[in-house]
Amino acid sequence: MDDKKLWNFALFLAVFTVFYNIAEGVIAVWLGYADDTLSLFGFGLDSFAECFSGIGIWHLVIRQKKSFDESGRFERNALKITGFSFYILAAVLLITGIINIIEGKQPESTFWGIVISVISLLIMWALLKSKIYVGTRLKSDAMIADGNCTKTCMYMSVILLSSSLLYEVFNLMYIDAIGAIGLALYSFKEGKESFEKAKGKACGCHIRTVKGEG
Repeated sequence: MDDKKLWNFALFLAVFTVFYNIAEGVIAVWLGYADDTLSLFGFGLDSFAECFSGIGIWHLVIRQKKSFDESGRFERNALKITGFSFYILAAVLLITGIINIIEGKQPESTFWGIVISVISLLIMWALLKSKIYVGTRLKSDAMIADGNCTKTCMYMSVILLSSSLLYEVFNLMYIDAIGAIGLALYSFKEGKESFEKAKGKACGCHIRTVKGEG
């Protein structure tokens, strides 16, 4: 695969990531609200927060396909918005999870949490492999970092799957709220990493890349 095809594939991955997260977010929030499943609801909100980061990568790929530009202002702003979104999400999930534990609130069902988390794990695994492959071939630190961020999405899917399975099979009290608190901790971690990337740490603010006109 030549550089031009690789850049087109990178663009497809960025666009797919954004629209998949939007679809996943809408479905997860809707089903989580309908079944009073806090972990699924929070997982859906996390998907919306992921969109900001995805849009930044989308813009980066388009810009680099045309010519190399080191400014990266759009991407840094997108990362800052992403960071704030994750911090707010972490606070909401943590507070709501604690309240649900105190009040003993239980979900009606966690079946959809199992379904959505399994689908998400499969798709995130495919995206992780593809982004690392493209980023390595194009020598783009930003795309490699974006691919590594997909690992966190997979970990969050594992948390949702674990809490949903444990409740559905064993009807364990508080497990849904504990799962939501686990998502809150990962959301805080993602928010912190987003701000670090916006400052030029572990990201592609100075990217080694090959132009896609080849």
